[in-house]
Amino acid sequence: MSSQLHITNGDSFTEKLRALPLKGDIITWREMLCEGKTETNVGSESFWKTRFEFLHKNYKVSKSWFVEKTLKEYRSLCNHKQQDQIILWFEYDLFCQVNMLAVLSWLKTYRRHAEISLVCSGNEDDTDHLYGLSELDDEKLLDLYENRTVLSQDDIEYADYVWQLYCSDNPIRLENLTDFKNYNFEYLSEAIQAHLHRFPTIKNGLNAIENRVLELAVSEKPRSKRALLGTMLGNQGYYGFGDSQYERIISNLKPLFTTFNPVRLTKKGKEILERKTNYYSDIRDSEAYLGGALKYSYLYNTDSNRILKL
Repeated sequence: MSSQLHITNGDSFTEKLRALPLKGDIITWREMLCEGKTETNVGSESFWKTRFEFLHKNYKVSKSWFVEKTLKEYRSLCNHKQQDQIILWFEYDLFCQVNMLAVLSWLKTYRRHAEISLVCSGNEDDTDHLYGLSELDDEKLLDLYENRTVLSQDDIEYADYVWQLYCSDNPIRLENLTDFKNYNFEYLSEAIQAHLHRFPTIKNGLNAIENRVLELAVSEKPRSKRALLGTMLGNQGYYGFGDSQYERIISNLKPLFTTFNPVRLTKKGKEILERKTNYYSDIRDSEAYLGGALKYSYLYNTDSNRILKL
């Protein structure tokens, strides 16, 4: 009899998965590797040290929380050595896809003989809506499970390769990837594009998400910061971010707002949005990383859709 291990993208879906009539243990991957500095050696001491430092500094994550929630679950994954079928449950967005790459890189090293398969939600009907796993009913989830994609060794090698590039100090190598369609990762190309749009634009020094915050502040006229957050969460495309991530983005832009009740931009904020002035020197943070690359060492050219090194 083959035995199964399920690795999920987060706690809310883990609870949903527990209620399904599926065999096997469940491990929750509690990380947000799409933010902050990452290292290629997933699971190593230096990898977790780098991650804790970022989460502690930017999200006030305590050491005890990190050990209890992230490291204990990771150690549980390390201890699951017998299962010969490992099923990954991830979604279409950047948040999930980067975590998925890291998990596959780890599996490539430590679970070479297991059959690894992927359940990835996104396009699930005729609408333009992209679905998270927790949005789907039990019948749909069981259908996705039955039709899951068994990953070949080539798929796993490719995921590991993309992870290495994501962790490298030069995002231009990621930009030059064109062979996504040869592998079983339907949403990876869009997720990588979303990642590249997080580098500051030449035109005003803000990236695509930061510009979107200013655009929605003007077009939607939110009555409060909470309403602005809700609008961002509902209009985020391939990012898949949560409240705390948008809170952090908005607080970095705070000098460009006169008030958050209602939400109003300053004169400078409007000029930046209209590309009349550049905010790069004001917002630049020499310690801000996206994967392995320094965020402000590169600029995104929105005319040519290319990354430039400063």
